[in-house]
Amino acid sequence: MAVEELQSIIKRCQILEEQDFKEEDFGLFQLAGQRCLDEGHIDQLVEIIQNEKNKVIVKNMGWNLVGPVVRCLLWNDKEDDKRKYYFLMLDVLVKLCNPKELLLGLLELIEEPSGKQISQIILLLLQPLQTGYCSPVRWELGLGAAEALLKKETVGNLVSVLVIQKLRKNKAYSVGLALSTLWSQLSLLPVPCSEEQVRADDHGLCRCCKALTEFAQPFVEEVTADKENSMENEKLKDELLKFCFKSLKCPLLTAQFPEPSEEAGNDPLRCFASEIIGFLSAIGYPFPKMIFNHGRKKKTWDYLEFEEEEHKQLSDSLASLAYLVFVQGISIDQLPMVLSPSYLLQFNMGHIQVLLQRTEESVFSKGLDLLENGLLRLEDNSLLHQYLEIKSFLTVPQRTHDNKWFTGPQLISLLDLVLLLPEGAETDLLQNSDRIMASLNLLRYLVIKDNENDNQHMFNPSRQSVNAEPNNSFINSSEQTGLWTELEKIEKNFLKPLHIGLNMSKAHYEAEIKNSQEVQKSKDLCSVTVGGEEIPNMPPEMQLKVLHSALFTFDLIESVLARVEELIEMKTKSTL
Repeated sequence: MAVEELQSIIKRCQILEEQDFKEEDFGLFQLAGQRCLDEGHIDQLVEIIQNEKNKVIVKNMGWNLVGPVVRCLLWNDKEDDKRKYYFLMLDVLVKLCNPKELLLGLLELIEEPSGKQISQIILLLLQPLQTGYCSPVRWELGLGAAEALLKKETVGNLVSVLVIQKLRKNKAYSVGLALSTLWSQLSLLPVPCSEEQVRADDHGLCRCCKALTEFAQPFVEEVTADKENSMENEKLKDELLKFCFKSLKCPLLTAQFPEPSEEAGNDPLRCFASEIIGFLSAIGYPFPKMIFNHGRKKKTWDYLEFEEEEHKQLSDSLASLAYLVFVQGISIDQLPMVLSPSYLLQFNMGHIQVLLQRTEESVFSKGLDLLENGLLRLEDNSLLHQYLEIKSFLTVPQRTHDNKWFTGPQLISLLDLVLLLPEGAETDLLQNSDRIMASLNLLRYLVIKDNENDNQHMFNPSRQSVNAEPNNSFINSSEQTGLWTELEKIEKNFLKPLHIGLNMSKAHYEAEIKNSQEVQKSKDLCSVTVGGEEIPNMPPEMQLKVLHSALFTFDLIESVLARVEELIEMKTKSTL
């Protein structure tokens, strides 16, 4: 029934001119085609689409069927015999349909999915055919070719080769739109953070990166082949440059890379980085030209407009590029050999600072690696004192500026994990002595460094007097920990249980010492429980040493606890 309905619509449209097609005709064509797919008449639908008499109708209306066909490929089992017809139909539609409408339709399809389906549809629409397949599919494409496509599990480089290449006008805009859409979806995928995750590639990011570089490759070659540098070619070059910068930021800025080695060359994200750096050189922006001119007043490269509009993104991208070149050694052979180690360190300091200002561990560690790489190139005593006049040489060694995780509510959430006895007053204090001492010392430091008034102003601004002079420590939020607003909770969950636990523990060990002394008089062997475990039979003298050592640990904890409470009392009295 669906096939007859579609044939009826086509028969009515065959007698019309293109300009006479109505919106109603488009809707009826799409509904009938969708029903053919739903009812499993894909082979008959392919015959109708391939019919030469229907060429004009398919050109104008066929793009509406691309979405349903792609969804069939995504949803149906890979062993489904009908998949070869889906591939064949998709290739024919791409060959015949209006390229502008088709491009927008394909990009809408790429934007639709979420989660793991993002990579599935990107790979379906972008993964290229076998080497050398770079021309539009011929009208006479037969079933054998479709079966070859099926074996490759791909419909070819649909967007680049078969769609965008047919767009004569505004080609650069179309390439930029496609690359931007693809990158936006790619940026939603989680970046693997270990070699195991890279190998598993559960969300398909690594495969998508490979498909994306293969998608961009023909356009890079087109730019490099144009010796006349036409206006359209310059626009295309700009779009490719934006894509490279975006890729350097995501996923390459947060991606983890293995240590440089022969085996590391097979890492897919490292291969993606190599391709991106290669693209930059191919389109006229080799990395030495960009890295060493970012942030300078006088530019020797001419893409000033992008730098002004996307300054933050550019800073992250160039810092990522510096890491890839100097630490990972990608294309480092392009670097002029005449540059001294101190010169390289000077120019990398700005990129190091960008990386160290990020809070992600993977990015922060890259800043440290890049700094270490620059310092290890220097000989001892070779860095001149004049370098201390350069701002970045002073700011970089200082780690962070106003890091929100070490102030206010964010810090309190971390302190809740530290200033806590796991089992309250019954916690084994000897077993946890190192942790408890570290926690007390941290609390002691915070009480000394922080001012109660500053925290009150930060968490309750109304408490600050209208006529009060500006408080420098209030302005400097790095000193506002929020400690004093949470003091009652800290005393309840940590300080008071610790007092009780110390009293119980000391009483227990003093009793054990008394028992051990009595045994020593009788010269018998006995067992003693320390830290929840029974000490093997040992001479009483040795037992006493162990027990006295435990008491000494408790005294040490008690002395630091007393000092903390003394400081708290002094601070609170001074604010009254």
